[in-house]
Amino acid sequence: MLLTGYTKEIFRPECNASFESVHCKAHLNEDVGEALPYLNAVLGGTQYFVDPPAVMFHHHGRIIKVGAREIAINALKDEEEADRVLEWLKTEINQAWENRDTIPPCFTGKEMPKLLEILKLLPKTNCKKCGQPTCMVFAAQVREGGRGIDACPDLSAENRENLTAYLSGFEFE
Repeated sequence: MLLTGYTKEIFRPECNASFESVHCKAHLNEDVGEALPYLNAVLGGTQYFVDPPAVMFHHHGRIIKVGAREIAINALKDEEEADRVLEWLKTEINQAWENRDTIPPCFTGKEMPKLLEILKLLPKTNCKKCGQPTCMVFAAQVREGGRGIDACPDLSAENRENLTAYLSGFEFE
């Protein structure tokens, strides 16, 4: 087992302490830097950094950064959700490390959908029917995999088909 544990810190974003979501930073007991290319290969990180080693993931509408000695997660509902995500990551890191002989390491991120390509196909009315203040915010959430296009009630059948075809070339967690 490479990663035995961590110390977590839960906090509200400094930019707006009234946010309902919380962030989590976990300080790892061990250096997992050598496992990151294998974790990236298994989970399909959106960005990979060589120096210092780190991989970023977009998972269920949140951003997760795993570095050699730290994990950072945004947009969590509460501390319980942070615990679930951290334990999942601990398991994934250890499994990737244990299976590294059978996993080709990956030192690049996967391609993400382009925000403007998504926005071009949306109605651009900023109607707020999807629950977001603007179509741009909605497009960003679609890009990150946090929202499906069905949440836009005013999307035309043609643009729904075109957007579905465009997004089908990308993997979302």
